[in-house]
Amino acid sequence: MATTRALVMIRTGKKKLKDLLQQSDNRTCADCGAHDPKWASPTIGVFICLKCCGGHRLLGPNISKVLSVTIDEWTDEEIDAMIEVGGNSSANAIYEAHVPDGVKPGPDASSEQRNKYIRSKYEHQEFLKPGLKISNRSVPQPSPPKENSFHAPSSSSNPTPKPECLDGAIGHLKITVLQGANLAVRDMLSSDPYVVLQLGEQKAQTTIMRSNLNPIWNEDLMLAVPEDYGPVKLQVFDYDRFSADDIMGEAEIDIAPMLTSAMAYGDASMFGDMQIGKWLKSHDNALLEDSTVNIVDGKVKQEVSLQLQNVESGMIYLEIEWIPP
Repeated sequence: MATTRALVMIRTGKKKLKDLLQQSDNRTCADCGAHDPKWASPTIGVFICLKCCGGHRLLGPNISKVLSVTIDEWTDEEIDAMIEVGGNSSANAIYEAHVPDGVKPGPDASSEQRNKYIRSKYEHQEFLKPGLKISNRSVPQPSPPKENSFHAPSSSSNPTPKPECLDGAIGHLKITVLQGANLAVRDMLSSDPYVVLQLGEQKAQTTIMRSNLNPIWNEDLMLAVPEDYGPVKLQVFDYDRFSADDIMGEAEIDIAPMLTSAMAYGDASMFGDMQIGKWLKSHDNALLEDSTVNIVDGKVKQEVSLQLQNVESGMIYLEIEWIPP
């Protein structure tokens, strides 16, 4: 009964957020006017686009906490905070009461122009009515869950599946690390494997699986895709408590076939289930078999099976989903 009630509350909260996003003033970014914003700041109460999202991140969460409308899980308090403001028009009536002509950036503005405007608008509050000053709103947060104590100790990696709001990103990849098979032994009889994904400077990693050469993760990892993207680098490590973690193989994932196909078809929700692209197995890549790009239930997805390189054995199975901005 409690589980059912919780699911009903989640669906109700998401419906409230969706209804608010459908307001005409919320269909464009509050800061640059770009169409179809998919990000929001519950601390300010505005919907923003992916490109302006980076400027809000720079403000810090005490001024603007940024969440994805389509990916992140929202608390009731965060949704209520958005509803309380009333939408982009209500917020801009305050924050943009006196904007000089030619100052507000457009959808094609540079990152530097956006960031400067966003800082002037929200941090310095330069465009308010004379004498008005707004204190930063704080959105109540639930107590954080206890952390799993058995994570790989890496300061450079990001083990959470939260989407990154990368300045200049063209979209996101949700990479589900499904499972590994016949992984290499690095301890006495087994290994404690975890997977690290890297795209540019971003890193994301799975949790560790104790003493398991055929681990099943089913774990989602998020990576933002920059305009000048390259392959996603995958590495498998064996966790060692008292020494450096041992490498258990690596592979590269060519994301160009997926992104090229996704861009060509545009809004995938307009099409039925179909194949739209393919990454071909060759001697130059780690594929176990050809990997097709498909539209499934209105989403662009790709299943990838990899033979780990530079190691005696090991395979990794993934599912990749393209999430447009």
